[in-house]
Amino acid sequence: MTHLTTDKILAIGLMSGTSVDGIDAALVEICDRQGILSTNLIAGHTYEYEADLRREILAVCAGEPRSLQQICELDDRIAESFAKAALAIRQKGDQPPDLIGSHGQTVFHRPPADQKMGYTVQLGRGAVIAELTGIKTVSDFRVADIEVGGQGAPLVPMVDALLLSHPTKYRACQNIGGISNVTYLPPNAGAIPEQIFGFDNGAGNVLMDMATQKLFGQPFDRDGAIARQGKANLDLINQWLEQEFFLIPPPKSTGRELFSPVYLEELLGECQDLGNYDILATLTEFTARAIAKSYRDFLPVFPEEVLVGGGGGRNGYLMERLQDLLKPAIVQRTDDFGLSGDSKEAIAFAVLGYLRIKERYGNLPSVTGAKRSVLLGKIYQ
Repeated sequence: MTHLTTDKILAIGLMSGTSVDGIDAALVEICDRQGILSTNLIAGHTYEYEADLRREILAVCAGEPRSLQQICELDDRIAESFAKAALAIRQKGDQPPDLIGSHGQTVFHRPPADQKMGYTVQLGRGAVIAELTGIKTVSDFRVADIEVGGQGAPLVPMVDALLLSHPTKYRACQNIGGISNVTYLPPNAGAIPEQIFGFDNGAGNVLMDMATQKLFGQPFDRDGAIARQGKANLDLINQWLEQEFFLIPPPKSTGRELFSPVYLEELLGECQDLGNYDILATLTEFTARAIAKSYRDFLPVFPEEVLVGGGGGRNGYLMERLQDLLKPAIVQRTDDFGLSGDSKEAIAFAVLGYLRIKERYGNLPSVTGAKRSVLLGKIYQ
């Protein structure tokens, strides 16, 4: 596989995660100098789903039955929403984009287990996005990794390695979206990809968000202001951290199939003696301690720096708890290192789209457990 010596393109990355709160769109310039990538974010924005569409997505994620026709119609509606987001963000630039990298909306994810190959479904067809925008679109990134025995997730570690590795420091790139996941980057990780690995390591924001909506009637706990007023129950948290997901070693991935509304109700049933503020404090501490436990249990070397991206990075209380639990590591947002935490995953899928059209491998077998490196994504134009 060959690299162009110098290349610069304008790309759009589109991503909607397990929080299902909207479509993150990033307009990003990608510069490739002899295979070394850098990015410049021109614009980033989250475009909210229409309320009825979000409800339908959440219903499908929760396993409510739908006919094949209803699933196909949902697929089209999501693709149309992604196309609208792409057309809106392209107006922030002076030139037409060269490509769109679209993750789509995950509605089902089953990691490989018991001799069964994994299975994953992202709705929002790339063919529709390409047709509606007139822009070459790469989508359906996860399937190729699953077809060679991988988890199909997480995929962002490849981009972490390309953009955030350090020549001498051990780093952990911690994304806290709906689900939390980590990328372990040893020194000079970009040159030794077989030493990089990553995995999903907790519920991220999804339980906190659902609880905030249920208990306080707000979409999320802004800056952790509600949880800060409560007191976490450590006995419950230690009990929850004995669940299988937190004990099994990587590679591993998860989603709303595990951290579901039913899962939350089970936890709330164990919190009957707690007030609402204490419940949210307990769920926030649960997220933080799941991350800290995964580092101590599974990372070969404890990191010197932890770079946080995703919506969880804007939760000041959660960030304070992580800094305390991850001492002596320094915990900072990826923004401090030149990569927008709010737009990081959208940027990542713009970069993965770029890798695909240049026929460069997009997965890291050391992360996903795949048998080999493969090209990720299908191209529509």
